[in-house]
Amino acid sequence: MKLSIDGIKDKTAWEEAGIKLPAYDVRKVAENTKASPVWVHFGIGNIFRIFIGGIADSLIEQGVSDKGITCVETFDFDVVDKIYEPFDNLVMAVTLKEDGSTDKRVLGSLTEAVKAQSASRQAWSRLKEIFANPQLEMISFTITEKGYALRDAKGAFFPFIQSDIDNGPDKAVSAMAVVAALLFERFNTCKAPLAVVSMDNCSHNGEKLRNSITEMVREWQKKGYVGQDFADYVNDENVISFPWSMIDKITPRPADSVAAALEQAGVEQMKPVITSKKTYIAPFVNAEGPQYLVIEDRFPNGRPQLEKAGVYMTDRDTVNKVERMKVTTCLNPLHTALAVYGCILGYNLIADEMKDKELSELVRRIGLVEGMPVVTDPGIISPEKFADEVLHVRIPNPFMPDTPQRIATDTSQKVGIRYGETIKAYVEKEGSAESLTAIPLAIAGWCRYLLGVDDNGESFELSADPMAEELKAQLDGVRFAEPSSYTGQLKNLLSNANIFGINLYEAGIGDKIEELFVEEIAGKGAVRATLKKYL
Repeated sequence: MKLSIDGIKDKTAWEEAGIKLPAYDVRKVAENTKASPVWVHFGIGNIFRIFIGGIADSLIEQGVSDKGITCVETFDFDVVDKIYEPFDNLVMAVTLKEDGSTDKRVLGSLTEAVKAQSASRQAWSRLKEIFANPQLEMISFTITEKGYALRDAKGAFFPFIQSDIDNGPDKAVSAMAVVAALLFERFNTCKAPLAVVSMDNCSHNGEKLRNSITEMVREWQKKGYVGQDFADYVNDENVISFPWSMIDKITPRPADSVAAALEQAGVEQMKPVITSKKTYIAPFVNAEGPQYLVIEDRFPNGRPQLEKAGVYMTDRDTVNKVERMKVTTCLNPLHTALAVYGCILGYNLIADEMKDKELSELVRRIGLVEGMPVVTDPGIISPEKFADEVLHVRIPNPFMPDTPQRIATDTSQKVGIRYGETIKAYVEKEGSAESLTAIPLAIAGWCRYLLGVDDNGESFELSADPMAEELKAQLDGVRFAEPSSYTGQLKNLLSNANIFGINLYEAGIGDKIEELFVEEIAGKGAVRATLKKYL
């Protein structure tokens, strides 16, 4: 069985393999979409294909839409050549259930894949044609937070961004320049409204996207490439809106075991590929079942009926509260604790850590005991139910191939929001965070992780982090199995409000974290002993 429009015509074989096919005419939906697109998405990797593609698929299946999504890749053009075109843009969506079963279905909602290449006359003219269509209602993004960054740590424009500023809209290369250039095309042709929707997993994502686009426009205006009238168009949120959103679905890289199972079922060419830009991707996407998408309902040119596919449509304040609930209490802090302790205790699968008595108790206390009293309740989703699902369904799912090593990436950039916000809430509520134990244990665990030595005294490689060298330097002189080698090296780190959002000594827990850290470096098994002692 071949994953292609012609290949899925033999419905019996697919059904016998337990794979659900689209109930609609995929070719017809593609024709409708190409003729007059309503939804364009930038960044066409795994979470987009299974989650956002699944939303569009559901709307078509229900008969409330006859159009899919136009897919635009801004970074890794191999994805178009190797994953979209050879399979007629079809996606094999594999949901990994906690009981070990899988739900397999083919999505036909991704109707066209275009490379965002201004240097390609064909691709660029097609994108301009799409943006000149007044019926286009929304463009959305999963390009990661890095895709919005224009400046380096010193505040200077990245060289490739400076090049885009200097060269103007017609030679745009970076994602932000490409989008700004296409909005300029829309302004020049039809001046129609549009919703520009970030679906990236970062705080205040709509604001970040808006700031980057409007800054690019401002720089072009200084160079004389665009006028004040276009700047006014992009800056008017009644015309060009930038809704905020919160997205949540764990979508790990494609598993070889899933590829093998699909090929055993008779589906050809399912093996993952690694592109020239190191994207690990396959014709299938594997992901967990639970998923959440909450979007601020600001669509000045209309929108698909997203709520009919399970999307929460609400106001900006509620989006902010849902995001805060997830990131500061119910999911992300638990993941970070499991990531750093998992690396120290020799785990290679997050799910396995939930069978560990101490680690499962640690994350239960971080979320339900210490986080819940100060949680932000968004109203539309129950924090208790969300956390319960995380602890009992999502993280323990043994068929989710997610690793502590992956989740430990960039922890220095995450601890401020994942722990700092709860700590600040306790200071505000009680005058101090002294009553906390599990969160200080999580922070002490991260500091212990930075030594790059596991609980048996063996070295391991730290996950990538922009502050890795600086943090390791701050721990200079601290030695495993020599508690006396600790002479206050953590004080600069724990008092750094830029990292934690608050000085942890002023919050009343800096000394406690130091004490826990010293206990954890005492020798072999000291980390395990410390967890047992306090949990």
